[in-house]
Amino acid sequence: MNIRTSNQSAPELSCDLLAFGITKDGVSAAVAGLEDAFGGTLASTLSGDEFTGKAGQSASYPTFGRMGAPRILLVGTGNGDADGIQAAAGQAGSHARRLGAETVGLALGALDAVGTERAIEAFALGNYRFDKYKAETDRKSRASELVIVGDNDAATYPRATAIALGQELARNLVNEPAAEIYPESLAEAARSIAGSGLTVEVWDHEKIRDEGMGGITAVGQGSDRKPRFIHMHYTPKGTPRKRIALVGKGVTFDAGGYSLKPSAGMQTMRCDMAGSAAVIGTMRAIRDLAPDVEVHGIVGAAENLISGGAYKLGDVLRMHNGKTVEIHNTDAEGRLVLADCLSYASKLDVEAIVDLATLTGACVVALGDHYVGMFTSDDALADALDTGAKAAGEQIWRLPLPDAYKELIKADWGTIKNVGGRAGGAITAALFLSEFVDGPAWAHLDIAGPAFLEKGHKHIASGGTGTMVPTLCSWIIS
Repeated sequence: MNIRTSNQSAPELSCDLLAFGITKDGVSAAVAGLEDAFGGTLASTLSGDEFTGKAGQSASYPTFGRMGAPRILLVGTGNGDADGIQAAAGQAGSHARRLGAETVGLALGALDAVGTERAIEAFALGNYRFDKYKAETDRKSRASELVIVGDNDAATYPRATAIALGQELARNLVNEPAAEIYPESLAEAARSIAGSGLTVEVWDHEKIRDEGMGGITAVGQGSDRKPRFIHMHYTPKGTPRKRIALVGKGVTFDAGGYSLKPSAGMQTMRCDMAGSAAVIGTMRAIRDLAPDVEVHGIVGAAENLISGGAYKLGDVLRMHNGKTVEIHNTDAEGRLVLADCLSYASKLDVEAIVDLATLTGACVVALGDHYVGMFTSDDALADALDTGAKAAGEQIWRLPLPDAYKELIKADWGTIKNVGGRAGGAITAALFLSEFVDGPAWAHLDIAGPAFLEKGHKHIASGGTGTMVPTLCSWIIS
């Protein structure tokens, strides 16, 4: 999508759709400037439609040739802050997609750097649909040009574009069916983003086994499509200011193994690799953003299926760091994959590790579908990630990580067991992961709620969301 600035007045701009922002306190003034084009009827029409300028609210009308665009979309920006701009731009993107508008004008008032970046990313997020498997006649074209009207920080265009493209890649990977995205093809997707300081190394299942990664080996051994271990590495020019690692759960389909999920619970399990998709999407963005930070992207990819060779309840696995894990539930497999990845990342001379995973239903019960659960004992890292999320307009919430709960994952036959019972399930899962981090600061992001929406929410379509790509990019850049 091409992005450019226009200093034309909004009503004169030639485009397929003009999205015009209105604050809660500015409806009357904004309408006054548009009334000529509507023959003095716009104010009464908006009143009848109960349009108040609330953030994300929208009302669309034809312009009957009296403006440069054949249709205008009035979008509420609330208080006119970054959150309001984000909501309005997202609605503009979503509406443009429904109309099939190719050139869209975005007139949301004067935008600073944060507002400009949020607007572009939100527009792209709203304009996205995954419809490659629908009939050609049912597909709508996406916007090819976004024209931002008036004063804004054009210097943010490349940064916002890179983040939007990274998030789009993450969404595409999640939305593809498991017949298309499996360990080997996920590794190929990672390989495809190599270049400009970003290298990609992939291990096959024999190398994974030989390196002592008992978790990834066990989870993937029930599938004919064997696991892969993926290491993406971005190296900046010059001396890195920081060194970090991102770790993603890449369970490309989760049937639950012998702790078999019911059909309803299995239907959307292509999304169980959303953590890995977020890492791959972030690494794509980082490649283009070129920060002075060294970034490792680590993914363990496996399918958790049933066969004569699948791992079983009661098995004791030896993990990459030498600890043994007693299996009490084969559907608690993501933490086994992450454990080996976290142990590997701990040896990379990094200062911080952040892992992302659709790990527990317990986190969704606690926080719902729109908050990411954050677990860490490092206050500085928690604050930095929280700041990154706020800057990106995403939502995370820190949950406790009490050592006392480690009693719940003590095992009879191994070092620890892979589940801690129903109570505090998201916490005991995070505590399990903590056993495999040695040295760097570490945070675990449980993205089980926001990673995949069964129903669309606001301007975000159903399916994969690419959650946390903007947050991670904001954190790394800052």
